[in-house]
Amino acid sequence: MRVSTATSSCSDSRVFTVVVQGYGLTQQRNAERSITVPFSRLQALMQSISKLGGKVISVTAASEAPTAAAPAASAAPAAAKTTKAKASPAKPAAAAVHHADVPVNLYKPKNPFVGTVTENYSLLAEGAIGRVNHITFDLSGGDPHLNYVEGQSIGIIPDGEDANGKPHKLRLYSIASTRHGDNMAGNTVSLCVRQLQYEKEGETINGVCSTFLCDIEPGAKVKITGPVGKEMLLPPDEDANVIMLATGTGIAPMRTYLRRMFEPAEREKNGWNFKGKAWLFMGAPTTANLLYDADFEHYQSQFPENFRYTKAISREQQNAKGGRMYIQDRVSENAEEIFSWIENPKTHVYMCGLRGMEPGIDEAMTAAAAAKGLDWSELRPQLKKAERWHVETY
Repeated sequence: MRVSTATSSCSDSRVFTVVVQGYGLTQQRNAERSITVPFSRLQALMQSISKLGGKVISVTAASEAPTAAAPAASAAPAAAKTTKAKASPAKPAAAAVHHADVPVNLYKPKNPFVGTVTENYSLLAEGAIGRVNHITFDLSGGDPHLNYVEGQSIGIIPDGEDANGKPHKLRLYSIASTRHGDNMAGNTVSLCVRQLQYEKEGETINGVCSTFLCDIEPGAKVKITGPVGKEMLLPPDEDANVIMLATGTGIAPMRTYLRRMFEPAEREKNGWNFKGKAWLFMGAPTTANLLYDADFEHYQSQFPENFRYTKAISREQQNAKGGRMYIQDRVSENAEEIFSWIENPKTHVYMCGLRGMEPGIDEAMTAAAAAKGLDWSELRPQLKKAERWHVETY
């Protein structure tokens, strides 16, 4: 889908697509881009392209085939005026993600797979807040084999009974490993788990399943269900662009994407060589709470043309207003470039973390859209319908 930059107040309803090269910001500047505008904004776009040294490849009414660009950018609007066909609003592109082969519910609560813990270690540096562990389970011996793909979740049924003497219900956790597992053998699955703790009547309450997992020892048996979920799947295109917005353990699916994109062993094994651009926005309270930070820094150093890593560390950094730096502040700072990415129909946005992050992101995107004369409340459903806006919050 192409995200139109048209406004609904124009009296002339014609819409045009301009294909341009050498126009944009930093990494997008040399790429060929398509920009859709109403007739009323076509002249201004051409002037902007000319001023910034861009090259117009073609100007096309929405219902026509592309036409060669005029020799000079300033002449293109005149050529466009001669178009007699009345354009209709651009329709969202068909979804690029194919879900038919994605495994779902291979194991259910009444008949779970019993996996074995192979490792359990802390992901936090000294001085961090709370408790977050990386836990890996051996999936060998299942019939059927418990396989999964990046972006899915599994269910964990903790040992023991609830206050009513019934077995505990399962909790879902985003998978933090690629389909090949951390060991690349295709027989393990890993989770990134934060121990839930909250105060009730002056007493500290520990989450049942998160505490069970953080405390579990290698060799222990665990009841596993799933996999589930098709909301957070990566697009199959090797040249797709991926924007990732994560807080806390919401980094789990993002880790799977980035390992699949940039881990050498993954690139060699999966036959899928990522050629697009990826941008991770990661929110954490302190530097010590940044999860998998060394891996992401390494990817950025090894693939500087393909990966950007932007951090929002709320208790150590300040936003433009002097307050704490949250992920929505980083989105606001980079709003213009984010929207230039979103204008590319091959760009997908993924958000994962606590549900409380959504209003802040929405507010930042609303302001950024308004600066371009767009209505985010209309734009976001378009992206969602085209399977380019993916959200998993809890």
